[in-house]
Amino acid sequence: MTAPPRYATLDDLYRHEGKAELINGRIVELMASGRRPNRVAGRIFRRLDDYADATGIGEAYTDNMGFAVPLLPSGRQSFSPDASYFTGPFAANDMRFNEGPPTFAVEVRSENDYGNAAEEEMADKREDYFQAGTLVVWDVDPLAETITAYRRHQPPVTFRRGQTADAELAVPGWRITVEDVFAEGGM
Repeated sequence: MTAPPRYATLDDLYRHEGKAELINGRIVELMASGRRPNRVAGRIFRRLDDYADATGIGEAYTDNMGFAVPLLPSGRQSFSPDASYFTGPFAANDMRFNEGPPTFAVEVRSENDYGNAAEEEMADKREDYFQAGTLVVWDVDPLAETITAYRRHQPPVTFRRGQTADAELAVPGWRITVEDVFAEGGM
């Protein structure tokens, strides 16, 4: 008779190499992104970081920042968005994950984030973000060059080229043009 699988904890996740999230007591590895999705996330991060520096409010994070949350009904206990903004409170140990959800989470689609199964996974993850307390979640699509902003209990808003995207409620007054997010060439 084999022993039941061991339930992973946040401490196990801290020791795990590579990008992963803790869901249902399992460490779920996340695939590395390609060049374009990573650059898109980088552009968003850079503008968020400029905003945080200018206002003195919150901090912006790049891909692979961990956020530990209380156990959600889905079994999730952590998030690792592609870019994020957090207003605190900050962990006493700044070498650890932030405790609590990101105020604003950015999920940039990679090549395997398309199709019915992927859409369902992304919708489930958005619901987890909202249950944890995240105010705004962006679904950024590098192929369609769209940014869809989700806010709990509100219809999503999709921004396209020629428009300026926002993350109001989470990042007051912060804006970025869709052209800047999907710019070809240098940052």
